[in-house]
Amino acid sequence: MLRASLREVSAALKEGHVTPTELCQRCLALIKSTKFLNAYITVAEETALKQAEESEKRYRTGQPVGVLDGIPIAVKDNFSTAGIETTCASEMLKGYIPPYSATVVQKLLDQGAVLLGKTNLDEFAMGSGSTDGVFGPVRNPWSYSRQYKEKSVPKSHPEDEDSNWVITGGSSGGSAAAVSSFTCFAALGSDTGGSTRNPAAHCGVVGLKPTYGLISRHGLIPLVNSMDVPGILTRCVDDAAVVLGSLAGHDPKDSTTIQDNFKPFELPNLTDVSKLSIGIPKEYHAPGLSSEILALWSKAADLFKNAGANVIEVSLPHTRYSIVCYHVLCTAEVASNMARFDGLEYGHRSDMSKSTESMYAATRREGFNHVVRGRILSGNYFLLKQNYENYFVKAQKVRRLIANDFMKVFRSGVDILLTPTTLSDAVPYIEFIKEDNRTRSAQDDILTQAANMAGLPAISVPTALSERGLPVGLQFIGRSFQEKQLLTVAKWFEKQVKFPMIQLEEVKRHDHGVFQHQKSASFS
Repeated sequence: MLRASLREVSAALKEGHVTPTELCQRCLALIKSTKFLNAYITVAEETALKQAEESEKRYRTGQPVGVLDGIPIAVKDNFSTAGIETTCASEMLKGYIPPYSATVVQKLLDQGAVLLGKTNLDEFAMGSGSTDGVFGPVRNPWSYSRQYKEKSVPKSHPEDEDSNWVITGGSSGGSAAAVSSFTCFAALGSDTGGSTRNPAAHCGVVGLKPTYGLISRHGLIPLVNSMDVPGILTRCVDDAAVVLGSLAGHDPKDSTTIQDNFKPFELPNLTDVSKLSIGIPKEYHAPGLSSEILALWSKAADLFKNAGANVIEVSLPHTRYSIVCYHVLCTAEVASNMARFDGLEYGHRSDMSKSTESMYAATRREGFNHVVRGRILSGNYFLLKQNYENYFVKAQKVRRLIANDFMKVFRSGVDILLTPTTLSDAVPYIEFIKEDNRTRSAQDDILTQAANMAGLPAISVPTALSERGLPVGLQFIGRSFQEKQLLTVAKWFEKQVKFPMIQLEEVKRHDHGVFQHQKSASFS
């Protein structure tokens, strides 16, 4: 049952094969037995069981609210949740309980979803490994999969297994690990420069970053207001479309959301791709791209070509400047957003009482880690009067050029862009921490952040297992507000590649449910 898709579980709930309470209890039991993954910061067991009970009453009277009624979900711990601690994985917000829920969280609850808990992340979502939060790093479930163990862990040294675990990617690593390890059926992440798609690729799940303005940011604790988008993590593309349908649309509390009504859609089964034009941006053949991912990218392009699609090489010339441009804009907005954490209204407050200024300084020094403090310093430097024109204004102009590159390509007749999501498969934690956060983020965001700068929808789809038995994802980028087309193409691709299901012993012990189907690998 835990391995089933969201739609399958919804059907099973309607038919009475399982109750919302039973489903919730199974997920909670699995969260406990996979605690070593460190995917969750807070598990809201009591609240979740109450919500499941309410859902059960609705099913008994034949009045479920919708497809999500009774479905266990998880939410990244930078979304406000009324009555549930929201920490952003930082000392600064430890113990902070918001008085309201983020719009996206409230929409899921209104649809009857069961909120299991809050997931782990890099502090204030600043990172690409989910290793820099105050609650410790998140472990990738694939580190404990049969596929990885057979290929990577030395059989003669089982004690090496504990030091051989790989990262989830970030910063929404907790949400990706939660979905990948079957502890929930969907999870919310946030995506500023790839923070949903990057961990999705490393954890073998689907990661959707919708068009900027399609989903409300109200209640998402901001990192970079002009790029932040709530992201969706699920085990298949169809499920991502279901969750998107529940979340999208105008929110009077967020002036950047679209004014038009959004109509939820069901994805058609695409059979003919001959009318499609797929663009392969040559600039995404970036330095550091592994030969394995390059080969998979090429194989995916051939897959479309052989099915009759028009596959053409395109150019996005300003892509090479995008990571530098992103760093300037990101840190500038971070410096502005982090100013609210002063120790006065909420969150951590230092005992330093010498003066108000010394209290401010001590609070921020104690509350933020070195990564957050470093980004605040960089941002304030770029925003200094003598630097503003040379850095911030120039970066905004380059951002416009990057967005124009995408517009030109889409106006030329290209429907979807196909690119890698990450430069390689997930690296072992002991390797990852050898480099600093800024260097790692610059490397790991290189293929994903341009879509945020242009505000375009993008999705990472699990494609194959690497030679080490770890997931590799490819990214599809679509036109603004054309999520239906993007997801339809992604669904067709997902069907062709038949990505294998993770084989985890922990899940087998808990999953004695209705569905026991296995997908088979065919694309590696």
